[in-house]
Amino acid sequence: MTGKAPQQPKLLSGGNPQIPKGDGEGPVAAYIEAMPGWKRDVGRRLDELVVRTTPGVRKAVRWNSPFYGVPDNGWFLSFHCFTSYVKVTWLNGSSLDPQPPGSSKHERVRYLDIREDEGIDEDLVADWIRQAAALPGDELF
Repeated sequence: MTGKAPQQPKLLSGGNPQIPKGDGEGPVAAYIEAMPGWKRDVGRRLDELVVRTTPGVRKAVRWNSPFYGVPDNGWFLSFHCFTSYVKVTWLNGSSLDPQPPGSSKHERVRYLDIREDEGIDEDLVADWIRQAAALPGDELF
């Protein structure tokens, strides 16, 4: 009896993994493992920082992106693969001090783009995670 190897998720434009909508660790872990090349390490590091700084964090995949939130307080962070960077979305980023550098057409949203040749300022990102998790988040779905 021969078994089929698990099918690898399809990579959408920019190398973003196509992962079915789902709640919990499983879908987020599947997304991170499907991230191509150096982006996988960025995804792992971001996930580790969120888990370390946000006890009881809630995880889900929506719109082919992992989301992180606080139960009964909404979602505060997501990320997404693009061709040359990983875009971290701070859903309440305009309330963070200092604000993440990337602006958005949505008044409250701010972005941080992480490129291959740049490191992650883990102290700053962890501080943003702590701040964002303490603020009211978004219930997008």
